[in-house]
Amino acid sequence: MSFPLLTATAALPAIGAIATAAVPAARRTAAKWLALLVSLATLVLAGIVFARFEPGGDRYQLTESHAWIRDFGVRYELGVDGIGVALIALTALLIPFVILAGWHDADPLETASSRWRPTQGFFALILMVEAMVILSFEATDVFLFYILFEAMLIPMYFLIGGFGDRAHAGSDENAAAQRSYAAVKFLLYNLAGGLIMLAAVIGLYVVAGSFSLSEIAEARGNGSLEMATSTERWLFLGFFFAFAVKAPLWPLHTWLPNAMGESTTPVAVLITAVVDKVGTFAMLRFCLQLFPEASKWATPVILVLALISIVYGALLAVGQRDIKRLIAYASISHFGFIILGIFAMTSQGQSGATLYMVNHGISTAALMLVAGFLITRRGSRLIADYGGVQKVAPVLAGTFLIGGLATLSLPGLAPFVSEFLVLVGTFSAYPVAGIVATVGIVLAALYVLVLYQRTMTGPVREGIGGMPDLKVRELAVAVPLIALLIFLGVFPKPLTDVVNPAVQHTMQDVQKKDPQPEVEAAK
Repeated sequence: MSFPLLTATAALPAIGAIATAAVPAARRTAAKWLALLVSLATLVLAGIVFARFEPGGDRYQLTESHAWIRDFGVRYELGVDGIGVALIALTALLIPFVILAGWHDADPLETASSRWRPTQGFFALILMVEAMVILSFEATDVFLFYILFEAMLIPMYFLIGGFGDRAHAGSDENAAAQRSYAAVKFLLYNLAGGLIMLAAVIGLYVVAGSFSLSEIAEARGNGSLEMATSTERWLFLGFFFAFAVKAPLWPLHTWLPNAMGESTTPVAVLITAVVDKVGTFAMLRFCLQLFPEASKWATPVILVLALISIVYGALLAVGQRDIKRLIAYASISHFGFIILGIFAMTSQGQSGATLYMVNHGISTAALMLVAGFLITRRGSRLIADYGGVQKVAPVLAGTFLIGGLATLSLPGLAPFVSEFLVLVGTFSAYPVAGIVATVGIVLAALYVLVLYQRTMTGPVREGIGGMPDLKVRELAVAVPLIALLIFLGVFPKPLTDVVNPAVQHTMQDVQKKDPQPEVEAAK
């Protein structure tokens, strides 16, 4: 029996979470180092998964399949395609930086209520989220995926509600109320989507007689499974609604700014750079593969919602006074681009959407984590409380600028490649949608450059003069992320080679071909 590499990649952080939580309360530093070492070991395993994946091989590789709940046909079934491999690598890559950035975020905090922040629990919850997210990218049994899709809400709820932004430490009761509101809103929105998805999962089993993604897809391909048009559309809507909440897509997005704003900065990165990718990934793996005709039927409406997300999120980002909420609304705009690329149903659009998931995760992590270092120094998230930072902390300002330029998809940085592909793929199939989407690019330049101007340039404001520059631990977070943004911006081939074959499989699922360019005959 071959080594269960996919299981090991997900099991290691889960076991590490239990071990970290079990560290004695007085040994907080040991718990931190244990969590970091487990995350680095998980990164090594994810690297082996990436290296062993053969882009020209079978669609799903490194597969594992074992009976789980025999009476209901539920199996513990895993496998990865190129899209899953890329997102597993992203998740495993970001978690060590999240842990390093949050090194002191869960240390004891004396407030009016003398509240104790359980350090071990904080890092254990992060590792548990990592385990569930990685396993969700590997699951090829629909029921197993659903369990993971819902279970990851539990540690995220406690991370949001139990560990607040230190910028709110001065008003403990109000901060606790805001954290509680954000955590409950996050949970209720995602639970609502999950309950609707559960009904669709049960309906799929009734129709198909199986939860296995490969079995259902094969049955649909050879004609032994036929769904009535209305049935397929209702099932598609049940799945898509849950994924749109997680993504988040307008108008189901309102939980994200609250959750990111009230979380610690590392948890905010965990939400938008890691957890939310499960929603867009699932659109590709489940919606398009299981319900191809319904996906094409819903495309016009979904494209409109994606365009609204792009423009709406960017406009609200322009008007924000809070740094973290600005980045949250920018992420809503970026997720609109991802969904636009998926449902443009062209190979360029879907390749761009997959690359966008990876590149957005890296760029948002870089910008948000450096912003978190800035907020920790000043004790405020308000843009108006900053000014002249580049004069006293030039390295901090420089890394913040590069993260911001990546967010606006500057050529030469990784997000440019993915955004360009999404726009090309969209324009070739839906020219009007492609034109409208470019408005988001203009607005992105506006909110990023205005943010940098107001916080980093101009005279040094009161409270900024003694601000220290980035320290060694903080540089260990920012520098590798920026280097990766530059590397993938000039050489995206390692990712495109893995992603493109998986995209071609998805295009075959929906029976779509790229539009051929119209060329006028020479006169």
